Amino acid sequence: MHEERRGILYPGRLPEFHRIPAPPGLAHAVRWFWIPVWDLPDGEESRQTVLPFPACNLVVEPGGITAVGPPTRCSERILVGRGWAVGALLRPAAVPPLIPCPAELRDTAASIDDRALHAAVAGAMDDPSAPSPARRESAVAALGAWIQSRVPSPEDGSDAALANRLADLLADPTVLRVDQLAERAHLSVRSAQRLAERFFGLSPHAMIRRRRLQEAAERLREDPRATIAALAAELGYSDHPHFTTDFKAVLGVTPSAYRALASPGSAG
Repeated sequence: MHEERRGILYPGRLPEFHRIPAPPGLAHAVRWFWIPVWDLPDGEESRQTVLPFPACNLVVEPGGITAVGPPTRCSERILVGRGWAVGALLRPAAVPPLIPCPAELRDTAASIDDRALHAAVAGAMDDPSAPSPARRESAVAALGAWIQSRVPSPEDGSDAALANRLADLLADPTVLRVDQLAERAHLSVRSAQRLAERFFGLSPHAMIRRRRLQEAAERLREDPRATIAALAAELGYSDHPHFTTDFKAVLGVTPSAYRALASPGSAG
């Protein structure tokens, strides 16, 4: 499973989906751009359930622009008709300039009023004279230029640079505890917690927990030989019941039920 789809709980339900890497000059601010496109027959719907890594996103859709805060649980959206979205998965350094209080946007979003940006992205995505790849490239270029004009590249040793370093370390599957994270970042635990609150809007513990659950869901889908008890131990849980409780609290189903719904070939 590619990293960008790890948090997608039912990949078989995906519409057309594209991920575009951030150009080098924007890598400090954007991890990647993502573009879903759908065109469903009348009466059909596509139910998208996502357990994303708790980062912030900037999203342009036909109806407007939103700054999306860090998620703490699964989210679901039902797609109907025709539509698209152009999103930017933000690096932590981009959060204070674009979303000054990310903790206030947990599991929600705020509108951004910028008619010029919306016109540029919507005009590109809705341009009937251009082939689809060219539309996507133009839309991403417009959104990327807007972000780059507002998010300076962080200086070495700055809080923004340290926050980006924390994000890289949080993706490491061998980091299972906050003290490990702080040690590898050469920070105190308290300093790591303060940076996380400001640049992520969540605690380091919550983000480590989320990554473990993403990995668990991926393994349950893709590896029928992985037992739940062995998976719990591998991901650093103290026991099988603790893992099951954690999994159900966030995903809404037990690991066994999720495996039955999401495994390749299932009807879910």
